Amino acid sequence: MDLGLRQQLKLAQKLIMTPQLRQAIKLLQLNHLELEGALQAEMEQNPALEEGISQADAPEATTPSLSSTLEAGTTPEHEGDITERVAVSDNIGEVNWEDYANKFDSDFSFAHETPAADAPSQFDFISEKPGLAAHLHWQLAHSELTKDEMEIALYIIGNLNRFGFLELSLEEIIGDCDCDADTAEYVLETIQELDPPGIAARDVGESLLLQLARLDDAPPLCAEIVKNHLLPLANRNYRELMRLTGGKKNEVIEACEFIARELTPYPGLPFSNDTTKYIAPDVYVEKIDGDYYIRLNDDGLPTLAVSGDYRRMLKEGKKLCRDDREYIKENVRSAEWFIKALHQRQRTIHKVMESILKFQFDFFEYGPSHLKPMVLRDVAEDVGMHESTISRVTSNKYAETPQGIFELKYFFSTAIPRQGEEAMAAESIKTRILKMIQEEDKNNPLSDSGISERLAKENIQLARRTVAKYREQMKIMPVKHRKQ
Repeated sequence: MDLGLRQQLKLAQKLIMTPQLRQAIKLLQLNHLELEGALQAEMEQNPALEEGISQADAPEATTPSLSSTLEAGTTPEHEGDITERVAVSDNIGEVNWEDYANKFDSDFSFAHETPAADAPSQFDFISEKPGLAAHLHWQLAHSELTKDEMEIALYIIGNLNRFGFLELSLEEIIGDCDCDADTAEYVLETIQELDPPGIAARDVGESLLLQLARLDDAPPLCAEIVKNHLLPLANRNYRELMRLTGGKKNEVIEACEFIARELTPYPGLPFSNDTTKYIAPDVYVEKIDGDYYIRLNDDGLPTLAVSGDYRRMLKEGKKLCRDDREYIKENVRSAEWFIKALHQRQRTIHKVMESILKFQFDFFEYGPSHLKPMVLRDVAEDVGMHESTISRVTSNKYAETPQGIFELKYFFSTAIPRQGEEAMAAESIKTRILKMIQEEDKNNPLSDSGISERLAKENIQLARRTVAKYREQMKIMPVKHRKQ
C-alpha cells in the first residue's frame, strides 16, 4: 500500500457568505429598537454614510420614503439578487465559530491591548444572576438549623414573592410542613434576621418594623407611625399624624423623613431578576374606513445617504493617491450596499405583513378566536421567498393591530383537525380554554378533563394532556390552585 504524499487538484462548488450577505441577513433579523442602534453604529464606522441629506441632493443613494416607495411598488436595484442570496444562506456548511467568540482584546479594545484583569468574560453573560432565594440560601448555609428546620426554612423562602413578602400565614406553614407553632415561628424569625432587613414579612408595616428594629438612631415616633398610621404616612398628612400621635410638627416631619430615607417598603426588589423588555412595533396595521393599511415604523430611523463630498472626491480621483482612492471607493461601496440592504429589509417586512393580513383577515376583524392555521411555508410561497427568510423576518418583531400588539410569530400556528369541519389553529383553541377558565365557577373550577370534554362538544378533539400543556403555556395554575 502506497502511503506517499502526492498533490491532487479538485474542482468543487461551494457557497461563500460574503460580508455584504452577512450584513443583509443581520439587518433582516433586527427588530426596530436594535435597528436604531445598528444604523447609528454604521454611521459612526463609515464616514461615507451621512444623515439628513434629501433625495434631491443624492437621488441615487438616499433611502426613499418607505411609505411612498411601497405604495408606488418600486423596487431597489439588485433586490432579487439580495433575496436569492438570503434564501440560500442556510446551506452554508462550515461556520467559523471564532467570529462568535467573546474577544474583548480584539473587539472592544481600540488599541488591541491585553484586557484588564477585571474585564468581563463570556461567562459573565451566560451565567445567571443570583436572586433573592439564592442570597437567602447562602446565608442559611451558615445557620445552626437542624435538617427538619432547614426544610421549613426552604419552604418559607420558596413562598416569598419578588418584593420579599411571605405569601403564607403561620397556620399554613404549620399545616404544610407538619410542624408545631414554636418551630415555625423560630424558623420564620431566623429568616427575618437575614439580609436584607425586612425580609419574609407578611405586609409592608411588618417589614418596616423589622427594619426599624435594626436601627439604633431612629426617632421615637417612627415605630408608632409605622405600626398604626401607614395611610397618613403615605399621604404625608403631617397634621393628621400630629393629631394621632400627639407629637410636635418638627418631630413628625423628622420621623417621616427618616422612614422615607432609611427604610424601603419592598426589601426583596433589589434582588429581583426580572428585566423590563421594551417593545416597539416594527409595523402598524390600521383600519381606516373599513380598509386595512400597513405602515412600517420609521420613528427614530434616520434618512441615510452617501456623502456628496466623498462622491466628488472620487470624480477628482487624479488628485488622490492610490490608497486614498481605494479607501474612499470601499467606503462609498459599503454605504450604498448598506442602504440597499436596509431598504430591502423594510420591503420584505412589508410584503410578509401583507401576506399575513391576507391569510389571517378574520383575526384582524374578529380577534384571536378566529386565528387560522398557518405555517411559514404558506407565507413563503405567497411572497416568493425561502422559509428561512420568513423565519428571520418574523422573529422578535411585533405588529400593532386593532386587536393589540402581537409578535409576528404569533400568527403562525399548527392546525388542530376537526371532523367534517375546517381545522382550527392551536392559538385559537388556547383562547377558548382561557375564556372557559375565566368564566368558570371559582368554587368548582374546571379540570383539564372537564375542559377536554367541553371542547369535544364543539367538535374539537383534544386530549387531557394537550389541554394541560396549553394551560401551562398560558401560565394558568392547575385546578387545585384555582379553587377558592
